[in-house]
Amino acid sequence: MDSVAIVRLARALVDIDSTTGREAEACDWLAGHLRGLGYAVTEQPVGGARRRNLLATLDAPAVVLSTHVDCVPPFFPSREAGGRLHGRGSCDAKGILAAQVAAVERLRASGERRVGLLFVVGEERGSDGARASATLAGGSRFIVNGEPTDNRLAAATRGVLRVRLRASGRAAHSSMPELGESAIEKLVDALVALRGLDLPSDPRLGRTHYTVGLVEGGVAPNVIPPSAEADVNFRTAGDVGALRAALAALPSVSVEEVIEVPPVTMTTVAGFETAVFPFTTDVPFLTAWGETLLLGPGSVAVAHTGDEHVAIAELARAADLCARLARTLLARL
Repeated sequence: MDSVAIVRLARALVDIDSTTGREAEACDWLAGHLRGLGYAVTEQPVGGARRRNLLATLDAPAVVLSTHVDCVPPFFPSREAGGRLHGRGSCDAKGILAAQVAAVERLRASGERRVGLLFVVGEERGSDGARASATLAGGSRFIVNGEPTDNRLAAATRGVLRVRLRASGRAAHSSMPELGESAIEKLVDALVALRGLDLPSDPRLGRTHYTVGLVEGGVAPNVIPPSAEADVNFRTAGDVGALRAALAALPSVSVEEVIEVPPVTMTTVAGFETAVFPFTTDVPFLTAWGETLLLGPGSVAVAHTGDEHVAIAELARAADLCARLARTLLARL
């Protein structure tokens, strides 16, 4: 597979809407494509709506290349301009997927069959596909996960602690606020207090930071709001226990943990550029597949944006790097 074939495969996938929960059509197409190339494809159901992971093998794999099929919303289709592939998933992570397929095809053409491909669903909303994939693991020694790292090997990534802050009040007519109790004002007080927390840090990963991603509350403009909640996503570094203690002290709200993914340190290989990254991946849930590595084309700075794109030259280089990395790992066995 040359760069033209890589882009063709990536565009075919980008043009299928596979926002999280809607991966079935993309998995249908990809399973058929991989079988057409001669792979044995195992399909593993994950939840409902015909969502499933795909494992493509030649012989029993010692090295597995993996990434995710799902994307964040909103969907928008592919286009090429200025040496770049644009579209939802072009960078995160369908371009990566195409480069991984190209890498394994090159290895196969050289006679190497101890490599496989694992493509999972649900990475963007809790990693349910990666969690389920452990039951498919069958003796591989290394797994190279694909995320946008500018084609550098990741030495470490941050974790996630996603929480839901809930405030309760009492409904009343807005003309008589003294009879009610505003849940929204309580939630605002907690969010203001959140700004002042001393968040944990790590010498390598930096300071924990957060985003208030969703806020909901109230029933009507002329009703004192009886309930309100906010989803807050922390990108964790350092002592998560200290973060939990700080959250427990927030005024006027309850704190529900939605998901936790720990910070991780990964395998690196001499001769490959390395870096640490602020994002979180499926890697903590892929350890059943062997030692974990992380590498992929594209920049997280444009992932999840309205101008998501990846340089076509980076896709081609990623295929070369993944093939070289797999050979290096296989030589260790």
